[in-house]
Amino acid sequence: MDSILRYWKITDNERRFYDAFGYLCLPGLISPRTAANLAEEVLAVMNGLDVSADALRRATTTKDKLRQSRQYLAGSGLERLIHSVELLEIASQLMGGPSTLYMPFTAVKSGGGGGRFHFHQDNQYTCFDGPGINIWFALMEMTPENGCLQMAPGTHKAGTFDPVESEDRDGHRTVEVEPEDFLPLRMMPGDAVAFTRLTLHGSGANHSGQPRLGYAVQYHRDDVRASRDGVDIGLLKEEPRFHIAPVDAIRPDGE
Repeated sequence: MDSILRYWKITDNERRFYDAFGYLCLPGLISPRTAANLAEEVLAVMNGLDVSADALRRATTTKDKLRQSRQYLAGSGLERLIHSVELLEIASQLMGGPSTLYMPFTAVKSGGGGGRFHFHQDNQYTCFDGPGINIWFALMEMTPENGCLQMAPGTHKAGTFDPVESEDRDGHRTVEVEPEDFLPLRMMPGDAVAFTRLTLHGSGANHSGQPRLGYAVQYHRDDVRASRDGVDIGLLKEEPRFHIAPVDAIRPDGE
């Protein structure tokens, strides 16, 4: 079977850029047609979770800032993406060693002006003692108007920041002082961006009348140990945190 990716070899300069700035844009990593098909699958996941079309068009609660689900169907395009050996190879090249899938999830933001997501590090949730990476796919055009990702280059060099609960009091974490220098990442369908678990990132509100559809696949290097709230989890390769196998049906209580 042909790869779902259009390329997967990372150049030395790309690796150096990733190391220096904490992120790397990967334009056209999947085709626009593949992105459109995955967008339909993500909407089907939302439907299986009983999220109405109206709720996707207009945010009504703070949880609408980001609808995340790890569920995906067996035999789907999402399964093909999540378990792509070529995508794993990109992660391994950027993290400097053999790596393992950590967690996939939908990144859906309702429209209607809601959904600002505060700057944070992924490492402020489950803390890795070594490299982790998020490879984030745009399944539609991403602009500041609909809440594209915002990246703060070089912030990964400061280590893990002390987490602060976001002002929404919804369990999401942020930093005490948000960065002044950040880059809104305009992306087209099929573009991706890889960023480290320590890179500060967030996103603006979605002021469009449609949901913003993205998808994220996270990995860790095989030698990484993890902890959460100061409690040691162990070597993630031996003690995975999440169920990451496909399901036969999407269910609201399936997480």
